[in-house]
Amino acid sequence: MVSPPEIERRYAAVREAMDLHDVDAVVVCGSEYTGFEGAVTYLSGFVIVHRYAYVLLPREGDPSIVFPAEARYVGEHGTSWIEDQVFADRPGEWLGDRLAGKRAGVYGLDYVLTVRDLEALRSRADVVPFDVEFDLARAVKSGEEIESVRDSVRINTQGFHLFAEAYEPGKSAAEVLAPAEAYFVAEGCGRLTMNMVLVGAEFAIARSDTMLGDFCIPSLEIAGSGGHWVEVSRALGTANAEVGRMLEAYEEYFEAAKSALRPGATAHDAHRAVAKGFTDRGYHLGHVTGHSIGMTMIEHPKIGEGIETELKENMVFSMHPHVIAENGHDCLYMQDTWLVTANGGEPLAGLPMKIYA
Repeated sequence: MVSPPEIERRYAAVREAMDLHDVDAVVVCGSEYTGFEGAVTYLSGFVIVHRYAYVLLPREGDPSIVFPAEARYVGEHGTSWIEDQVFADRPGEWLGDRLAGKRAGVYGLDYVLTVRDLEALRSRADVVPFDVEFDLARAVKSGEEIESVRDSVRINTQGFHLFAEAYEPGKSAAEVLAPAEAYFVAEGCGRLTMNMVLVGAEFAIARSDTMLGDFCIPSLEIAGSGGHWVEVSRALGTANAEVGRMLEAYEEYFEAAKSALRPGATAHDAHRAVAKGFTDRGYHLGHVTGHSIGMTMIEHPKIGEGIETELKENMVFSMHPHVIAENGHDCLYMQDTWLVTANGGEPLAGLPMKIYA
């Protein structure tokens, strides 16, 4: 349960961003697509189970949460702390009527907002993108949020151990992942899991016809009952010589991140520091080095080239350099969730940086 002071803190942070960027209101969009529901949860407490929902937060006054009327059930509506719950035949028209003549920042404008609602909203209001602005407003986590992050890390770390215990070459990915998934559900993750394995350098759903060999890379991503996503995993099995070189770079990244993820550094600086071991060995990184993570799976800022956002204490990042050999097959991808502290980066899972036998 999110406390009233925490709710007010979130609203105040977003309203401060409204003032900074001269918008009259923010519309936050979420959908049932895994990892895209979290912004709505962040501002309302509501978890989308079906279809989509929007939260309208004005600069002044109370927020509203808007559901499409053609699907009366899109989740447990009573879990939202927002009192004004609207079921609209055309949510975009309802939002447009409320925001007519105003400047509205929209989180999810490019990826989440439905086309019909965008057309209706744009016909009445001045609509501007607000993804980066919203994410930066929520990037610094409160003490209450960090407790939720740590609980998610606890669950995910135990899930990795269960995966490791079940793993044997020749087993199917579904068979090996099953104990971890059962544990995740028992610990209150519900629908908020997105767990895969890497087959070669590509991600794959852990199906019963995906057979694991003598080297396995799970990708484990979950959110506990508090709704904060985390990512924790290690590779398993026997690495060849190429992957052994990649592991050396991973060990260097892990040490570098402890000083690079510090208040005052930029995301670009952190990327350069943690990527050095890979680039020195001639590797290219096939996925972002890392990214802010919270109640949406991937948030701004990312840890990457040219991202000059300054890191602040109590930001949380998922770090997972994805290194791929020139042959396009050999790769290494291991995940950690890090907390930016006054003294540098803290890896929250407590797992040593190694390939587990």
